Amino acid sequence: MNAEQARNPDADRSAQGPGSGPLAGVRVLDISTVVAGPFSSTLMADLGAEVLKIELPGDGDHIRQLPPHKNGVALWSKVANRNKRGITLDLRQPEGLKILERLLPRYDVLVENFRPGTLDRWGLDMARLRGLRPDLIVLRVTGFGQTGPYRSRPGFARIFEAMSGFVNLCGEKDGPPLYPGFPVSDALTGVFGAYAITAALLHRQKHGEGQEIDLSATEAMLRVLDFMPIEYDQLGVARSRQGNLNAYSAPSSVYKTRDDKWVVLAVSAPTVFRRLAIAIERADLLDDPLFSTNTARIQNRDQIEAIMENWFGAHALSEASDILMRHEVSFSPIYDIADIVADPHFIEREVLVRVEDEELGAVSMQNVVPRFSATPGRIWRAGPGVGQHNDEIYGQELGISQAQQADLRERNII
Repeated sequence: MNAEQARNPDADRSAQGPGSGPLAGVRVLDISTVVAGPFSSTLMADLGAEVLKIELPGDGDHIRQLPPHKNGVALWSKVANRNKRGITLDLRQPEGLKILERLLPRYDVLVENFRPGTLDRWGLDMARLRGLRPDLIVLRVTGFGQTGPYRSRPGFARIFEAMSGFVNLCGEKDGPPLYPGFPVSDALTGVFGAYAITAALLHRQKHGEGQEIDLSATEAMLRVLDFMPIEYDQLGVARSRQGNLNAYSAPSSVYKTRDDKWVVLAVSAPTVFRRLAIAIERADLLDDPLFSTNTARIQNRDQIEAIMENWFGAHALSEASDILMRHEVSFSPIYDIADIVADPHFIEREVLVRVEDEELGAVSMQNVVPRFSATPGRIWRAGPGVGQHNDEIYGQELGISQAQQADLRERNII
């Protein structure tokens, strides 16, 4: 550890330049927008890949228009596009496309999320892309895939979450379907995209062959619902809303303590339920045929949930925590972000870190996930401003003069 690192343990996180993680040396050109596509390349950047994000001149990526903002700066983009350099370029204009064609051979991966056929119309079909970089990997993120009757439909996370069946699972049993307050399907699609690219990179390393990756956000959301299709296929059950109840174990609701705090239990394993019964001084439940097995407890859910509601209602959060933790019962208060920031476990593990940003100063965001022992990822910058690295890329790397850049800016090409 050098002297600067000794004074500031976060100094290496803000050092300028991509990290030395397991994906160091991989170069990604990201022309995608908003969340799912950019999240794929950001996850790769966290692990050392060098990512260049391209946005339209002017307002840039639409994510910059989405709240929250501080002094006009889009906070979401600072995290969603961290660890990237950023330039502006209008790919719809012929001169913009020519600049992209100069950039593309330098990159291993292209990430895009336009409707199917859009790049083809711009003159960037796979034949042209392969001519520029024969072993190029192209991640194509869309709502419904590159084929099928819905391929050209527009879509956003709420649509994918609805059509995947996810939203139908959320909400009270007799109430309307409910959405979470965050585009879950976009984040999940980003995870699928990042791991798909790394798999394609491994294939290319073995066989020297690039490929296209057809990633449907609706299919990604459906994939994580795991047992829903097989349950319908084998049992004819179309699962619907159950409120806060767990689909496969009981007790499993959300409970209010005597001091009006919300908590959750997770006791699907028989050993954990045994510990719970002893903790709440109801060892009799272990021999009661209504509650002695998980299947029985699900069949008699109302009774077991009432027992737990009454128990939590009789205890303050601190009392309930002491008892359940002493008996090693899986349980947690329902956290908000203030709780996360203050939690000693998260603090010790540096789950949240501070990153220097040119526009906002030091900002807080999630640390790299997962953690590698030999090749750890790191955060070296927050998301760039619109066109922040134009001069660096166009001038230093492509050799476009200041006068030429000024002309391109005047014509809104960069």
